[in-house]
Amino acid sequence: MSDLERSVEATLFASEEPMSAEAISTHLGGADVRDALRSLEAHYEGRGIRLVERGKRWQFQTAPDLAHLLRREREQVRRLSRAATEVLAIVAYHEPVTRADIESIRGVQTSGGTLDVLMEAGWVRVAGRREVPGRPVIYATTPEFLSHFGLKSRRELPGIDELKAAGLLDPVDDAFDALMGPDENPDRPSAEEEEEDSNEGEN
Repeated sequence: MSDLERSVEATLFASEEPMSAEAISTHLGGADVRDALRSLEAHYEGRGIRLVERGKRWQFQTAPDLAHLLRREREQVRRLSRAATEVLAIVAYHEPVTRADIESIRGVQTSGGTLDVLMEAGWVRVAGRREVPGRPVIYATTPEFLSHFGLKSRRELPGIDELKAAGLLDPVDDAFDALMGPDENPDRPSAEEEEEDSNEGEN
C-alpha cells in the first residue's frame, strides 16, 4: 500500500463525516487521490468493513452481510406516513421540485409538516429557489438519502417494474401513476371511476 493510500485511509478513518475526493485532496495538500480511493475500495472489498462512495462522498461502513452482528436488540423503526413516502418518491425521481410540483403530481395539497419530517430525517433538503415569479423553494434529496438506501447516485433508483416485482410499489402507487400518466396504466381506475364505486358502496 502506497503512502498516499495510507494517508487517504487515515483521513477517512478519522473523519466524522463522509468526504468528497476534492475535500480529501485539499486535506492532503492537493494530491490526486482518485486512484488511491479506487485502490482502497478494491482492498476492502470482501472485508468486514468496506470503503464505499455514496453521493460522490466516501466513507467506511460495515459490510451489509454483517450488519446483524451490530444491530441493537431494541431498534427504533422510523416509519413514514403514506404522504411522506409519496413525497419522498416524487422528490427522488423528479428533483429539484417545488411544493407546487409535488402537489400537482399527487393531486392533493401537501402539508408543510410532511416536508419537515423528511428534512428532519436528513433525506430531503432545500436546494435553492426557482427563478420564476414568486421564486418558490425547490427541494432535492441529500447524500444521506443515498447512503441510507445504499445508492451511489440517483441513477441507481429502481424502475417501476423493479418496485412492483419487489412488492414495494403499493405505498407510492398513486404517486407513480401520476408520474406516468393515465395512459400508462390502463388497468387502474380513474379518479372519477373510484369516486363512483365509492358512492355505489354507500348507497
